[in-house]
Amino acid sequence: MARKFLYIVAVLIVLAIAAGFAYRLFPAEIMRASLIPTAPFEALPGAAPNAYASPKMWIARPDKPGNPALWTPPGYKPAAAPEAAVFFIHPTSYLNRARWNGPLDDPEANARADLFLRAQASAFNDVGMIWAPRYRQATFGAFLTNRAEAKQALDLAYGDVSIAFDQFLKEAGDRPIILAGHSQGAYHLARLLHDRIAGTPLARRIVAAYVVGWPVSKSADLPRLGLPECATADQPGCILSWQSFAEPADPSLIFDTFDATTGFTGAPRKGTALICTNPITGTPDAAAPATANLGTLVPDAELDKAALVPGRIPAHCSGRGLLLIGTPPDLGNYVLPGNNYHVYDYSLFWANVRADAARRLAAFKAASAH
Repeated sequence: MARKFLYIVAVLIVLAIAAGFAYRLFPAEIMRASLIPTAPFEALPGAAPNAYASPKMWIARPDKPGNPALWTPPGYKPAAAPEAAVFFIHPTSYLNRARWNGPLDDPEANARADLFLRAQASAFNDVGMIWAPRYRQATFGAFLTNRAEAKQALDLAYGDVSIAFDQFLKEAGDRPIILAGHSQGAYHLARLLHDRIAGTPLARRIVAAYVVGWPVSKSADLPRLGLPECATADQPGCILSWQSFAEPADPSLIFDTFDATTGFTGAPRKGTALICTNPITGTPDAAAPATANLGTLVPDAELDKAALVPGRIPAHCSGRGLLLIGTPPDLGNYVLPGNNYHVYDYSLFWANVRADAARRLAAFKAASAH
């Protein structure tokens, strides 16, 4: 029996080594095989028009006890009287391939979403009160395929976000607005800019839109988003976007799907240049040394604490519009294939994003006073 057990252990070790080699050789293929749902898309009714009047539909809102968006690292505090209203759309936290859309009450997805708000939305709590809705997000695998079910899942998720945005506007009053999202949240934010902001009076209230972790084509998307790309560090009413990669970078996992789509203008996105804002400088297509990075959030092993470490990560825009951060830094186990630091897009530059939002709000207020 003992010998049989040892044989089983040996086989498992060999399989683990083989799996490791396979993942290094074929990471994109393995991710697609393990994360894209095989179940049919489940058509669900849209959210009721008043669904987001309920506080339980929000991960963060100004009156929510235990609001994760109010977390700050040591040395920082949320503003006592923030002047802006922030609508933040969280990234994909539902990883299960059993469904195309995550249920609102999935405990693992909700716990991950809380973590994302602490690491990302918290950068804005110095300037604004933060609203972040729960929504029936598309599962992670929906971004690894161009199957019709993926589009249906994203449409369902966007329907929730759009209704949440209506409630946000009711509660935000006449405050200046900051829009922010990451990954799937940025995907929905770009669509929100196209559908709800472009060509409307609401565009004049936008301090900035942080469309982070999702490609924005300068030619196929930007002309229809209603706001220009941010050209200077203190420009209000504009769009910032970046995608973080260490070197050597392989963005094929993203571009294989993105390049098969058409933009908001109706033109193909394939091969087009992307908005690349350097969050350290707040300017496009720029380079900055690590010494200019005001602080990177470095999490502990349990992901319940993080220290802010300045001067660690450089950044420069390169090629088609990737933000490159040099040699791969050790920030944890969530780096995606191709040296993609997608999960850390905000955390890498947390203090600079915080300063950027404050700078743009000040410029917005100064322009509004004239």
